[in-house]
Amino acid sequence: MYEAVYAHPDGESTASRVASAARRYDYDGIVVRGVDATPDYDRLRDELDVDIVEGVEIVAPDPEHASGAVGNYRPQRELVLIRGGTNGLNRFAVEQPRVDVLTQPMADDGNFNHVLAKAARDNGVRVEFDLAPVLRSDGGTRVRALSKLRKLRELVEYYDAPYVVSARPGSHLQLRAPRELAGLGEVIGFDREQILDGLREWGRLAERNRELMSESFIAPGVERGRYEEDT
Repeated sequence: MYEAVYAHPDGESTASRVASAARRYDYDGIVVRGVDATPDYDRLRDELDVDIVEGVEIVAPDPEHASGAVGNYRPQRELVLIRGGTNGLNRFAVEQPRVDVLTQPMADDGNFNHVLAKAARDNGVRVEFDLAPVLRSDGGTRVRALSKLRKLRELVEYYDAPYVVSARPGSHLQLRAPRELAGLGEVIGFDREQILDGLREWGRLAERNRELMSESFIAPGVERGRYEEDT
């Protein structure tokens, strides 16, 4: 199982410290989802005996800026995520086969409906069940987050859309073991195995993309395969 984390300078802890904590919590690996974090991935994998996936979470003001960022990062990063939270960004992300994960789709004023769920399914874009607001907020904010999560779960289940699960830790102190997240999921209406499978999906995505990147490479700047640019 994998967790998708923020590492310094995008988060508070170094990738090494988060990876060490993840290993103690019985994770097989972590996805570093920062833009500015540039750890020595190969060295850390060897030293810590834990997989570290080179990801990026694109934070853009609108679909036009997000599209340019996807084009820039897709050949370079093993996982490409787009942070949602607006209707425009949510729709853009699920309609792009080059995008791996739509994160935080229900944040802010973002909405997620049956049209987006079907697009995510058809294009193989994973939808993130973001547990962070449930873990790190209270009162009305937590109640609203729970309501949005349950709505998102119903749509994902009904339309069989792919998904991932994350507590979105910004430091090693915010990391939670898989069994803790599974227990939380049961309390808020998820199936235990559903949560664990969402944690596994990060690793499956990384394995698939590494294979695609290896097979598609022809020469610097020239690729073929699933992420081939439209002409």
